[in-house]
Amino acid sequence: MAEYRIDELARLAGSTVRNIRAYQDRALLPPPRLEGRVGLYDDSHLARLRLIGKLLGRGYTFAIIRDLLTAWETGRDVGEVLGLEKVLTDPWSDEIPGTATYDELVKIFGAGLDEAEFAAMRDRTIALGLIEPDGDKYRVPSPRLLHVGAELVAAGIPLDSVLDIAEQIRDDCDVIAGRFVNLVQEHVFDGLEEQPVPGGEKVTEVAAVVRRMRPLVKMVVEPFIARAMETRVQEALGEHLETVRDHLGEKPG
Repeated sequence: MAEYRIDELARLAGSTVRNIRAYQDRALLPPPRLEGRVGLYDDSHLARLRLIGKLLGRGYTFAIIRDLLTAWETGRDVGEVLGLEKVLTDPWSDEIPGTATYDELVKIFGAGLDEAEFAAMRDRTIALGLIEPDGDKYRVPSPRLLHVGAELVAAGIPLDSVLDIAEQIRDDCDVIAGRFVNLVQEHVFDGLEEQPVPGGEKVTEVAAVVRRMRPLVKMVVEPFIARAMETRVQEALGEHLETVRDHLGEKPG
């Protein structure tokens, strides 16, 4: 299990060191494991911290959150305890992150760029979340995305154009995700507001709905993008293909 110092935990959870300490003072977050004078947190702290943030975003008070967490820890079965917390914090991809060295990135993406230009592109790639500094290497959250970028660059598309389209697609996907979440929030999550503390059945229902969303999102997005690509490719390349056919037809057999 990974372990994190408090500043790294705050960064990964989208929180602050001050908030983490406040949650600990309010008994919402378990204390870290001490190694000497250094506190080390693990993935369970990260999951709990993300859940606290989500519950605060839903308008729950610290007192209600503490009661809810206590109820989960002491009164629910394992499925209910892990259900909502796990389904809200688990990654939505089974892809295993990879690593890359600076030299490997230069070899893949640095063709035609001087050192300053590549450094600027690297910083932009970090800002997009495609790579993350990790000591003397880089963590690659999605090797698939990096592979797509490498293939596009190898096909002759400039790296800055590849990053432009990556940013646009990321924003488009955020819109799609928002539509799915808003749909479920309107028809399922908002039911939680009718109860001061959600009952076990409602918690289980919400967890099941979110869990079912995982394959449904892919099942909807993939056919739509496939059909859109078919149409766009035919529109963009149809005239060029016709010209090529005519040209080939004029050649003597």
